[in-house]
Amino acid sequence: MTMTMAVNAHSTTALPAAAATSAMKKVIILGATSGIALEVQRQLACQGRELLLVARSPQRLAELQADLAIRGAQQVLTYSADLASVQQHAAVFEFVRRNFPDFDTVLLAYGSMHDQKDSETSVDVLLEELQVNFVSATAILTWFAADLERRHTGCLAAITSVAGDRGRSSNYIYGSAKGALSLFLQGLRSRLHPAGVRVITIKPGPVQTAMTDHMPNSARFADPERVARDIVRALERRSPDVLYTPKIWRYVMTAVRQIPETIFKRLSF
Repeated sequence: MTMTMAVNAHSTTALPAAAATSAMKKVIILGATSGIALEVQRQLACQGRELLLVARSPQRLAELQADLAIRGAQQVLTYSADLASVQQHAAVFEFVRRNFPDFDTVLLAYGSMHDQKDSETSVDVLLEELQVNFVSATAILTWFAADLERRHTGCLAAITSVAGDRGRSSNYIYGSAKGALSLFLQGLRSRLHPAGVRVITIKPGPVQTAMTDHMPNSARFADPERVARDIVRALERRSPDVLYTPKIWRYVMTAVRQIPETIFKRLSF
């Protein structure tokens, strides 16, 4: 793992008025090179936020660091780590504690989606899907939750998926991992509420990213820039505990959850 840091040449300049009045100033992005995270970071940089980015590739982090500084980020720090490896989480948090201790917002934006058939025929693939999307995600969030709870401030947000709302034959392994993460966030939200810490569950529908390029009709999926705008708005101010994006998915999944199991199990989607 490697670590680098860079500061915008104008870092001593006061934040724009809009940013200065917001409670969100110092944001950690876990999984900074994911498609949705890229768009979120660009919008945050344009608002003059301070950012700490965590992802696997040092090269991609360096490219992001330079790009976001040009776009207006007040500070950009990076840390290279494989977040799927729980053994690396302590080092990630120690870097944060030393270099970004007064962070106020954490966005978990990484995940994986293997082919469903591969997960059905290989226990190793199945376990990897659960490890990345649930086990490692809950582990890293626990580190940051304890810190924000101690300080009685801040916001934790994590990207799950509408796929976690109901088990479908076409992606139930990915969906079960995301559904479990959503349930974890629900409990975490109850735990942290007395401390004044917000916990937001973000449930996108299908989004045009590298993870979904292979899927049928992917060109019709939601624009990641639009999804990122919804996420940034949720981080900036009071929002629903559960954010569906685009908004239409709240109504779609409400209808899907009402279908009786005797009918649902016969549907091939």
